[in-house]
Amino acid sequence: MTRIRSTNPQPRFRALPAAITAAALLTLTACGGGTESSSSPSAKSLSLAIGSAPNSFDPPQLNDGQASYVWSSLYDTLLYTDNKGQLKPNAAESWKYSADGLTLTLKLRAGMKFTSGAAVDAAAVKATLERTMTTPGSQQGLLAAVKSVEAPDATTVAVHLKKRDGSLLTSLSMAAGVIGDPATMTKKSTALDPVGSGPYVLDKSSVTGTTYVLKRRSDYWNAKAYPFKTVTVKVIQDPTAAANALQAGQINAGPASAENSAKLKGMGYKISPLNPTAVANLILADRAGSVLKPLGDTRVRQAINMAFDRAKISKQLLKGAATPTSQVFNPKGSVYDAALEKTYPFDPKAAKKLLAEAGYPKGFSVPMPGFVYTKAFEPTVTQALEDIGIKVKWTPVPAQNNFSAISSKKYPLILFLDGLSTSAREAGNNFAPDGYLNPFHSTDPKLTKLLDKARGELDTAKAVASYQKVNEFAVKDAWNSPIAFLGNSWATKGVTYLGDGSNTFSTIRAFGVSD
Repeated sequence: MTRIRSTNPQPRFRALPAAITAAALLTLTACGGGTESSSSPSAKSLSLAIGSAPNSFDPPQLNDGQASYVWSSLYDTLLYTDNKGQLKPNAAESWKYSADGLTLTLKLRAGMKFTSGAAVDAAAVKATLERTMTTPGSQQGLLAAVKSVEAPDATTVAVHLKKRDGSLLTSLSMAAGVIGDPATMTKKSTALDPVGSGPYVLDKSSVTGTTYVLKRRSDYWNAKAYPFKTVTVKVIQDPTAAANALQAGQINAGPASAENSAKLKGMGYKISPLNPTAVANLILADRAGSVLKPLGDTRVRQAINMAFDRAKISKQLLKGAATPTSQVFNPKGSVYDAALEKTYPFDPKAAKKLLAEAGYPKGFSVPMPGFVYTKAFEPTVTQALEDIGIKVKWTPVPAQNNFSAISSKKYPLILFLDGLSTSAREAGNNFAPDGYLNPFHSTDPKLTKLLDKARGELDTAKAVASYQKVNEFAVKDAWNSPIAFLGNSWATKGVTYLGDGSNTFSTIRAFGVSD
């Protein structure tokens, strides 16, 4: 049995993806790739539906899920990831690592301004990064490798690292890389109405938690990348209501499930299918057995993996718009290994045998947090585990308590829907001691060595072999019990969806004007 140690550093976690249901599949995690539209700015508007409201606009608390459709319109990020998943310049025109990989130097473009009129400079970048580094929140852990930040002149930022971090550039293209206004960033008003340097401002007609109306800035430095003068983001949690809004013409971009795609297409909507953009993952969090002793035995975790009929779940519960999996790494990436999918066949009888061998012939009980997005999955998960002798008690968790529930160590098993990303971020989030999906801070000597080697390699191609070994270890030692990759399609009319699934970050740069 693999020995797993538990450490207890400062809890770090990222915001939860938005709520998801089987009928909508990926209403809330169908994140799009970003690229400049070839269309010139026009009077056309974009109105789209998302499944839950942004939790905050305060930089350390930003959510990299669908809330980023709003905040990424209000803030500039240092870098951005284009439609093909490639890192590109944004607020930083260029970047370069030192020979030892321990200093990242960013050169900012000149002429950027916050909506207050203040200049966007290196001091602002330094202030934002330092605040994110020192403020507990959803982004803090992504800057854990940063030792200090310097601003030697107005357009130069030097990020000094404690150790090499191959995922840092990706983080700087998302919420950890936003630039806030130092003069207003710490004010309470920032959580609801921030001062940013992005292409849009939040209109006064917006209703927090319901509707976010974004007006394009006339003086934005990269206006050609944003062809819509007005963007309206509506929070519609019920997938049926979102489909009705499309049919009624209240929005011109929204999720298209397998059940309503044909009808929407007949109404003139273009249906743009996506590759998987998220994974439904049962996190076997208490791998040391500190709260639930059985989970400290690898055989128990392997038994849980054998309890799920992933193919049936993907076909029936998820309506065929899902792919069964036992891995958390993006199936489009080079770390994913199709051979590993044969590790855990659906076999309740064999699962019961493993539990008996581990000393639990009568099974055991386990508490699990019930989030908004888990409701559609709860009956299936409950039944699958009960069939091998594990009884689940779900505890409803209000949305505002999601973070505290995950990090509380009250729940040894957690059902989580996570957006797919780069291999470095997926590995760090799930398996690093400070990863937000590793709330018990589990470690293993072999895994630690593999992670350190992979994360220390700045050339992503050279890091692939190490991440592949991380994936193999995590699957065979059953650190989690992933169930399915989730995908969905966008329905659009009058606008076009530009993404192809290569980039899972939610940004309105994934939409353009139809010809």
